[in-house]
Amino acid sequence: MHRPRRPARRTVLKAAACAALCAAAPASRPRPPNVLMLLSDDQQADTIHALGNDRISTPALDELVARGTTFTRAYIMGAMQGAVCVPSRSMLLTGRTLFRSPDQPPADIPLWPEVFRKAGYHAFVTGKWHNGPATLSRCFDSGASIFFGGMTNQSRIPIADFDPHGRYGPATRRVVERFSSELFADAAVEFLRGYRSDRPFFMWVAFTAPHDPRTPPGKYARMYDPASIPLPGNFMPRHPFDNGELNVRDEKLLPVPREPDAVRREIAAYYGMISHMDEHIGRILAALHDRPDADNTIIIFAGDNGLALGQHGLLGKQNLYEHSVRVPLVMSGPQLPSGRKVPGLCYLLDVFPTVCQLAGVPVPQGVEGRSLAPLAAGHQRDGRSSLLFAYRRIQRAISDGRWKLIRYFVGNTTTTQLFDLHNDPLEMKNLSADASCAAELARLSALLEKHRRDAADPLA
Repeated sequence: MHRPRRPARRTVLKAAACAALCAAAPASRPRPPNVLMLLSDDQQADTIHALGNDRISTPALDELVARGTTFTRAYIMGAMQGAVCVPSRSMLLTGRTLFRSPDQPPADIPLWPEVFRKAGYHAFVTGKWHNGPATLSRCFDSGASIFFGGMTNQSRIPIADFDPHGRYGPATRRVVERFSSELFADAAVEFLRGYRSDRPFFMWVAFTAPHDPRTPPGKYARMYDPASIPLPGNFMPRHPFDNGELNVRDEKLLPVPREPDAVRREIAAYYGMISHMDEHIGRILAALHDRPDADNTIIIFAGDNGLALGQHGLLGKQNLYEHSVRVPLVMSGPQLPSGRKVPGLCYLLDVFPTVCQLAGVPVPQGVEGRSLAPLAAGHQRDGRSSLLFAYRRIQRAISDGRWKLIRYFVGNTTTTQLFDLHNDPLEMKNLSADASCAAELARLSALLEKHRRDAADPLA
């Protein structure tokens, strides 16, 4: 009778040791979440239907609001130049405050996409890049349809292909006759459909809409009837005093005094630009949805700054009123509650450390932003206690969410505004000369000076 051979004692011990080792080994680490950053250009915070604007159609952004967390009081810090989007995007990239975030950050300041790239992500870019070719080259592994600049003809975009060596001279650029939002969405969709690496991805999709020239294409040019557009509640024919920047390019787009019908036409075209962009954001989100890792993707939608469009007699963003410094900010994905609206004060520069925390990527030294993840999860009740704002050397402001102080330094004249944002959200009633508000004026004046010192404000 044949009997099977008994395994050697050494083999048995080896197998037992292996089994014990496997049982003790921790489960494999989950793949880090992908990141999709969607950035609009000059979009007011109140131009999303789901956030209370019944006059505009934004179904893709509405879905994102329903699936994610909206920070309803997100702001930019301001700018030291008229092209506000340059420092705004720099602060988003560096997570640093205005006076510590150069428009083209040097190599010793880590940048958000660069940090994720070094953490193992494949970083992709398309759309507007306003912080210099050298900065882009540090941040990304690939890209398509890159626009270096601030504004352009929306239907004839001068773009560059991605160059891993960072060679982006004039000869590398060509003009494409396709509307900007469609062009950039095409590049994003193509990447999402073709990317098959084991590495998580970091996508930066930056639109030029709804920045002027406001020329929405096709049906979107007729989507909103100017006659049915109500004027903003704080519409004025002209600004009540010299704010130091009444002759900047943006303010010359319409004559002064502002004609109500002209402002309505601007708003109608502006809404058309946003709705058209929303359609192409929907295409990007649909392409993401078709991927198996869609649920493991952090999606951020934000604007780089707001815009006046007739409010306070202004058209541009070269001011510190709410309509120009408050921005839309919606985040969805793992660890972020659905349908939640967070009213705490925050800066757009807080997004960088927030996504780091959600993705398990260490926050670099020097980042001044604060993670919004505890605020989103409800573990933290309040956001920042107060915010500092600055525009060039001529405007400074401070807000604690309830009260807001703005100071103007024009020539030898200093003008002060004090607003009660709870009772006057449109900033129409200046209370700086009201004796009953003297204590608030003094408190905010002192707070403004403290913030300026802490932020290294160069204004003497």
